[in-house]
Amino acid sequence: MKYCFPHHPAKLPEDIRIWAREMRGRMTDAENLLWKLLRNRRIAGAKFRRQHPMGRYILDFYCDEKKVCIELDGGQHAEAIIYDKKRDMWLNASVIRVLRFWNNQVLTETEEILEEIYRILVEGTQADTLTPNPSPASGRGELSRVNK
Repeated sequence: MKYCFPHHPAKLPEDIRIWAREMRGRMTDAENLLWKLLRNRRIAGAKFRRQHPMGRYILDFYCDEKKVCIELDGGQHAEAIIYDKKRDMWLNASVIRVLRFWNNQVLTETEEILEEIYRILVEGTQADTLTPNPSPASGRGELSRVNK
């Protein structure tokens, strides 16, 4: 009789592992605030990891159980639009839902952000991406839904 064992993922590249560890040590104010609110299953009982490596990417916050990734963007992301779209497409193809918020939204609209995260965790079944609009260079972002 042949036994089937679960497939073990490939070993994480050393550079990605080191980079994720370094990023955990120097989170932004918005990341620190959101981590305090997400950790220990504080929202909808969902277990989040911070600065979680996946493929060649490092996700700001990731819930494996719900397949939800939360990305916080600062002003540097205005120049990284193509990179972010490519990354989001890769994550969506991996059946991971991406929620993207601006840092200033997390700091100034915390309750609304938490409500949206809660709604997605509880209701979320459809893979789509929440993308802030307009760019940080234009001022404060607002959420707009982009279905894939």
